[in-house]
Amino acid sequence: MSDSSPDLGILVGVDGSPESHAAVRWAAQEAVLRRRPVTLMHVVTPIVVTWPIDTVVANFYEWQEDNAQRVLKQSQETLAAAVSDSTAPTVNVELRHDGIVPEFTEASKHADLLVLGSRGLGPVGGAVLGSVSRALLHHAHCPTVIAKEGVVPRDAGALPVLLGIDGSPASENATAFAFDEASRRGADLVALHAWSDVAVFPILGMDWHQYEQEGHEILAERLAGWQERYPDVHIRRRIVCDTPARWLIDESRHSQLVVVGSRGRGGIAGLLLGSVSTTVAESALAPVAVVRG
Repeated sequence: MSDSSPDLGILVGVDGSPESHAAVRWAAQEAVLRRRPVTLMHVVTPIVVTWPIDTVVANFYEWQEDNAQRVLKQSQETLAAAVSDSTAPTVNVELRHDGIVPEFTEASKHADLLVLGSRGLGPVGGAVLGSVSRALLHHAHCPTVIAKEGVVPRDAGALPVLLGIDGSPASENATAFAFDEASRRGADLVALHAWSDVAVFPILGMDWHQYEQEGHEILAERLAGWQERYPDVHIRRRIVCDTPARWLIDESRHSQLVVVGSRGRGGIAGLLLGSVSTTVAESALAPVAVVRG
């Protein structure tokens, strides 16, 4: 029996915000690299009322539908402007009616990547990471990329892909994703490893050079197989002593993409998304890909 599941390719959440258009532009370039289609998806959330529907509510429903069509049209125009006609990917649009997070969670089962803006048109405009983006980092079934408006420099193609690697098995999928992205982009890969998740240095009697050597050994072990699989990717290793989120955010200034796992060596195994991943997704100065195990 044939598989009738939809192939959504690169799935992009669109809502008309500047961050949404940044997500569309990033997804367009990624679709060209992967030779995959793009699906622009907008979700209309029904309003729930406890009184009979009157003219005002009916007009609001009509406005929602008109706005949805406008958002999808503008997103298509943004995507078309981001790539040349000769390389433009196939573009599909989807309009759904239900809860935003459940709809994107379900759709992500059929996508290579989910691409979102860092925040949308929600009521808290100053939030660093919107509630929808944050929720989908926890629940999406595919790697999720958070794009931000105005943070990618013009010469981004010359910058490396940055990988946060903690030595845990949970970071293996993130490592695979980072190597694949670096290879597709013809970019260097910077593998950053932090010895500890908290600030512990300097502490009297602790020799950082000893732990630095252990860090290099961990990186060599974790990267060896991937180096053989991707001989075209030049790797630069970076060992730091503590607080990986701070170092990753700092290094993101000079990176075209940051890749982190969903959770690593933390002591609370039940957490779907680690504090490092959340912090980096919120504050990095480059697009961030969170790859769940």
